[in-house]
Amino acid sequence: MTALAIVLAVLGAALSAVGIQLQAAGVRDESRDDGLRLRGLARLARNRVWLLGLGVLSVCAVLQILALALAPVTVVAPIVVLALPVSVVLNTRLSGARLDAAASLAVVASSGGVALFVALAAGAAKPVVFASEDVLQAVELVALAVVLLGLTGAVSQGVTRCVAFAAGTGSAYGLVSVLVRDVTYSFQNGGPGAVPPLSVAGLVLAFAGGSWLLQLAYASGPPDVVVGCQTVLNPLVATALGIGLLNETVNAGGWRGVGLVAGGVTAIVGVIILARHRPGGRQVLAGQEPGGESGSSSSASSVR
Repeated sequence: MTALAIVLAVLGAALSAVGIQLQAAGVRDESRDDGLRLRGLARLARNRVWLLGLGVLSVCAVLQILALALAPVTVVAPIVVLALPVSVVLNTRLSGARLDAAASLAVVASSGGVALFVALAAGAAKPVVFASEDVLQAVELVALAVVLLGLTGAVSQGVTRCVAFAAGTGSAYGLVSVLVRDVTYSFQNGGPGAVPPLSVAGLVLAFAGGSWLLQLAYASGPPDVVVGCQTVLNPLVATALGIGLLNETVNAGGWRGVGLVAGGVTAIVGVIILARHRPGGRQVLAGQEPGGESGSSSSASSVR
């Protein structure tokens, strides 16, 4: 079951990279004139590129849910990191650009770090029933972080605004992974009556809040920044909650613990480097104006 969950999560990460690029292009198309307001949201519902991205991300969500139903969140969540190296490789092929040495090394580091972490976590993680008080604490901690990041984005401009909204999205989606695992595992072991109402309510609110912040992030800065922030925060939050608060791991000390830390740090460093060195990313950031208008607006109508 764990092996199948890993395969499904890898497929989901690959599709996530495609869906994010499509939705970013659609949002840019509809927010160039007056920003992403309620009227802009109505236009998104008619934007074919954005709708295609929504369809791709919906398939990604189904794959992620299936993966979380089959394996602990500590195993599944880190695989989300692969969305960025996949995005970089696809972007390079489509644009005809070439990866520089730093980006090539970062692709290897992020992919290899994830592979090491998941391989070690698969042997240390165990299915557990999350205690209601632990779930409540996880919801409270992440909700506080999301609110603070959302407020920071609301009063900021330029890349800072984009980073705040994208980090809020990643945090909310990390909580979503934890709550999906709680709901699916509880359902498998006790039927509908065993599903915790708190987790269901938290799941809906976290997904809705994260989705709204995601669209604001798309409208505030380059998709490179959005993908990079999400790719780091989403699995980091989910894995931290799974290991530190929900006690999903056993026998994770000693050399296995060292390997988990090394794999996680390597993957995160690789992702950060990729967010800065992916093809086109530096040019976009260089064209960012203080007011948040990017020189990349002309790329809104095409999938980068």
